[in-house]
Amino acid sequence: MVRCVWLSLLLPLSTLAADNESRNAVLMLGKQAGEEIITVGDETRVQFSYNDRGRGADIDVRFAVDAAGIPTRVSISGKDYYKSPVDESFAVENGSARWRSAAESGEAPAGKFYWPIEAPPMFLGVLAKALLADEDRSIDLYPAGSARIAEVARVKSSESGMFRKRELVAYEISGLGFLPSTVWFDANGEYLGQVGGWMTMLPIGREALQAELETVQRERETARAKEWAQALAHKPQGQWLVAGGKMFDPRTGIARASDVLIEGDRIVGVGDAAAMKLPADIERFDAKGKFLMPGLWDNHVHFGDGDGLLHLAAGVTSVRDMANDEAVLPARVARIEAGEEIGPRIIMAGFMDGRGPFAGPTKVFVDTPEEAEQWVNWYADHDYVQIKVYSSLKPKLVPLIARLAHRRGLRLSGHVPAFMTAEQFIAAGADELQHLNFVFLNFLYKEASDTRDMTRFTAVGKHAAEIDPLGPRERKLIQAMAERRTVLDATVNIFEGMFEAQRGSVNPSYAAIANRLPAQVRRSLLLGGLTPAKGDEERYARAFASMLRFLGALHQAGVPIVPGTDSLAGFGLHRELELYAGAGIPTADILRMATLGSAEVNRRAHEVGLIAPGWRADLILIDGDPLADISDIRRVRTTIKAGAIYDTSELYRTVGVAKDVAPPAKLAPES
Repeated sequence: MVRCVWLSLLLPLSTLAADNESRNAVLMLGKQAGEEIITVGDETRVQFSYNDRGRGADIDVRFAVDAAGIPTRVSISGKDYYKSPVDESFAVENGSARWRSAAESGEAPAGKFYWPIEAPPMFLGVLAKALLADEDRSIDLYPAGSARIAEVARVKSSESGMFRKRELVAYEISGLGFLPSTVWFDANGEYLGQVGGWMTMLPIGREALQAELETVQRERETARAKEWAQALAHKPQGQWLVAGGKMFDPRTGIARASDVLIEGDRIVGVGDAAAMKLPADIERFDAKGKFLMPGLWDNHVHFGDGDGLLHLAAGVTSVRDMANDEAVLPARVARIEAGEEIGPRIIMAGFMDGRGPFAGPTKVFVDTPEEAEQWVNWYADHDYVQIKVYSSLKPKLVPLIARLAHRRGLRLSGHVPAFMTAEQFIAAGADELQHLNFVFLNFLYKEASDTRDMTRFTAVGKHAAEIDPLGPRERKLIQAMAERRTVLDATVNIFEGMFEAQRGSVNPSYAAIANRLPAQVRRSLLLGGLTPAKGDEERYARAFASMLRFLGALHQAGVPIVPGTDSLAGFGLHRELELYAGAGIPTADILRMATLGSAEVNRRAHEVGLIAPGWRADLILIDGDPLADISDIRRVRTTIKAGAIYDTSELYRTVGVAKDVAPPAKLAPES
C-alpha cells in the first residue's frame, strides 16, 4: 500500500451525511426490511438492523479513522444474523493494532485497514474511500488479505429535483469475496450505497435508484461471465474419446473400466474403444487412473453470480434453484444454455409465500385461491417444473395449490407452512419436503406450531435428541413418506453449521477446504452457529447426531432422498454427501442419489444421471475412489458439461480459490 500525498483526493467521512446524520433503507427484494443510520461526530456511529423472517443483524458500530481514512478504533455490539451476541473491537495504540471478537483476536504493527468480521454495509464505503486515497489503490487488511479498487462505471441518474441528472460512480472492490463487491458514490465523493438482487442499501428517498443501478451492475456482470465462458470452456471439435477411466454406473453401484465417446453435447459410445469405429485422427482425453462418473446434482440452490464456476469446479453439472427472482433467473438459464455464462443445467422451482411479518424472500404472495391459480399458471407457463411453498402460506391453500400444480404437471414441495405438520402437508398433496428440520418439527407441534421465525431452528436444537426414529410416532411418519414416495431434500450441512460450529473454530462443514478460500470468506467460517439459551447447551450438542440418525433411518426405510445444500456452491454438496455417509448410508447409494436418483426425481433421467449412449455429455473425473471413501468426491479434476471440458483448477483460480491438485489431462491426437 502506498499512501497518496494528494490531499485533494481524500474523501472526508463528514460527506457521508448532511446535518451529521443520514439514513439508508435496507431493502430486501425491493421491500424495506430495516435501516442503516449513520451519525458523524468526533466518531462515526452506525446503527444497522433488519428483519429477515425473524433473523437479521441488529448492531451498533462506533469507529474513527485517520487522515487517510484508515480505522484507528472500531467497536461493534449487538446481535448477529442468527441473534447471537456481537462484541468486536479494534484499536491502534503506540504503533500496534489489536483486535478482538468472539471469533478471533490478534495483534500486529499498525498501518493496515481493519475489516470488521461483523462490518455494517456502509463500511464498504469507508474502505472504498481509503482505497481511493491510496496512490496504487490497494490496501493490506487486518487480519489477512488485501483489497483493491477500480472505477467501473459512471451514469447520470434519472432522478428529478435536487438530485436531477447527478452523476453516480460505481467502484468494484476485489479481495473480500469470490467476486468483486460493487459500491456506489455520487461524483462529489459522497457514499451512496450498494445494490443487489438480494439486499440493497440506499438513502431513504432515493430507493428508486435501485433498478437503474442494478441494471448497470447486471450488464457488467453479464459481460464478465461471457468473457469467462469464452476463456474457460474448452470445446473439442468432432468426436473425441475419454479413455482409460473407471466408470461408475449408478444403476448397479459398480465402477468398471470403460471408454466414453463424445460428439457435441451427447455421449455416442460407451465401452472398449477397441470395439468402436473411431476416426483415425480422433482426439483422446486421458482418464487413466481416474474415477469417471455422471455429473453431480445439487437439489437446493439459490443461484447467484459466480456460483456457476464453483458448481462446475466441484463436479456439479445440474442444480435445482429453489427460490430466486423470477425476473432474473430465466435470463440466466438462457445465457448458460447459450454458452454465454458458465454454469450447470438449472431447473427452476417457483417460490410463493403468504403475506406477513415473516414472509419469505419473494415478490410472489399468495393469500387467496385466485392468487394461487394465477401464480401456479404463471410458473407453469414460464418453464418452471415445481412449486415451492413457504412458512407463511395459509395451510388451507395447500390442497388447492397441490391440485393446481399437479394439473399443470408441476411437483409441489416446500417448507411445511406454520400451523401445519409434515404429515398434514404430505396428506394435502406435497411431493417433497425441504430441510430435515421440518421432519423433526412434525413431532414438536405443541412446542413450535408457529415455525415462521427462528423457532424452526431453536425448537429442533432443544428437542431433537428426544426424537427417536424407532419410536411409534416417528415410524408412522417414516412409513407414510416411504409409501407415498415423498422426497426429502435434507440440507443437513446447514444444520451441522447451526448446531456444531463453535465461534473461533472453522465451521466443520468447510474445515477441509477453508485454507483454500479467499481470506475474508475464510474468516466468515469462524462465526459459529446458533447460541443456545442458558441451560440448553447439552441439548443443542446432541441435536445434530440425532438428525443424522433420523436421516439414516429414512434412507433405510426407502424414503427417496435428494442431496441439496442451501449453502456455499459446490463445496456445500461435497460436505452434504460426506454427512450422508456419516448417517450410515452406503457410498454407492449416495452416489446414486447425487446422480441418477436426482435426475429421476426431477424428471430428467432420460438425458442426465447416466453415462450411456444418447445421454448428455455431463461427466466428471476424480482422483481417487468415492465408492471407497466418499471424501474423494472433493478431488474432481475435470468436469465435462454439455461436451465442454473444464479444468477445475482454472475455474477455482478465477474466483480466488486455491486448487492444490495436479493439472488435469489434456486432449491429444491419436498417434
